[in-house]
Amino acid sequence: MDLGYILSIREQIIEVEFYKNPPFIGEILTLEEDPNALIEVYSISAKKTFLCLSLAKSDKLSRGARVKRTGKKLEVPVGKELLGRVIDIFGNPRDGLPPLKSVEKRSVYHAPPSYQDIVPGKELIETGIKIIDFFTPLRKGEELGIFGGAGLGKTVLLLELMHNIVFFKKGVSVFAGLGERIREGHELYEKLKKSNVLNSAVLVFGQMNESAAIRFKVGFVAATIAEYFRDFYRGNVLFFIDNVYRFLQAGNELSTLLSVIPSEDGYQPTLNSEIGKLEERLVSTKNGSITSVQAIYIPADDITDSGVQAVLPYFDSVAILSRDVYQEGRYPAIDILASSSSVIDPTILGQDHYEILLEAKKILERQKELQQIVSIVGEAELSIENRTIYRRARKIMNFMTQNLFTVSEQTGIKGQYVKREETIKGVRAILEGRLDRTPEESFLFIGSLNDLRP
Repeated sequence: MDLGYILSIREQIIEVEFYKNPPFIGEILTLEEDPNALIEVYSISAKKTFLCLSLAKSDKLSRGARVKRTGKKLEVPVGKELLGRVIDIFGNPRDGLPPLKSVEKRSVYHAPPSYQDIVPGKELIETGIKIIDFFTPLRKGEELGIFGGAGLGKTVLLLELMHNIVFFKKGVSVFAGLGERIREGHELYEKLKKSNVLNSAVLVFGQMNESAAIRFKVGFVAATIAEYFRDFYRGNVLFFIDNVYRFLQAGNELSTLLSVIPSEDGYQPTLNSEIGKLEERLVSTKNGSITSVQAIYIPADDITDSGVQAVLPYFDSVAILSRDVYQEGRYPAIDILASSSSVIDPTILGQDHYEILLEAKKILERQKELQQIVSIVGEAELSIENRTIYRRARKIMNFMTQNLFTVSEQTGIKGQYVKREETIKGVRAILEGRLDRTPEESFLFIGSLNDLRP
């Protein structure tokens, strides 16, 4: 018989012994007495013993308890029946609605598409957020990473992008709530419902109160659902994760429980391969595209943290949130000069946008140098030329602020969607000096130049 026995239990780590017909890595085992108690084979510890992860709470887990093989890996429901629903990693509803009916299931573990099958994106995605569209543009089928420390607005910006892209562009979206607060998940559900975009979205949650084993799987489950919409419905999928750093933390917790010796900086030695298994699946193929927007927490505001640096190379566009910008009251609090995009190319953006962007970055870099002088001796001590550059740069930074739909209920101010052409037009007018007589405060939290107060 395909039966084994539990030898030991160390929190979420279950050691199981099989005398005959040993299980394979990734196979799901169940308790003989409780089929709902799921255990996943993680690694081989000895000839006949296996280290497993407990995926469900059960008061029947004990030494000597018998487990049996299922012959399957962890599977999740896929397909259009999931649209408008909130599920956990097993496909169980978390929205108070009836269970999903007969739906197709797929294993959550898949190899990424081969290099030959990957198709690079060509079409720019307009987000309606000025600072993103102008300085860190994103193409369909690519990845945007929102990096920032605690309390700088990563989740707000990600939800605004989700609202704008899904609401104004339409299409299927998949959201992975990975290790965040239950309250935030509930708020997202209500906002999507109120915006009438919930019916085109699938939400997968594994909150911070869940075990590390559960949190570690959320990203893979959401990626499987997104891949299905891309490959079988040949659609363009929008994929959102909040927060990727919690995925790294969950892997680190499991590594610690398994007594694996960490690397020098305290992270698990398998860090890079774990990230690759998730991120390399989020690509575009000839069947369809997956455009990904992900929030990444920066611990202690240290961008050089090894976990952050391991994730960074996977993004085509990077928006880095700054505490200094946040404290100055400019939102979204993106550090323009620290952020980047691989899309900054005249053949993609167009010559007009490209040249204006380079000129804008040039005077912002100059303003950063002049800011040190101004902070010591004051703006009046600058030359006329430098004073003009300094003020125009300040106006560009203020012009990049924006009222967001996501927080309109809290602020009482309606959100703004600004077309990319309007943003380019506004920056050009500032650079050309046509607005030199307009106070820099007038540019704060306006949409296009049409909103400028006379």
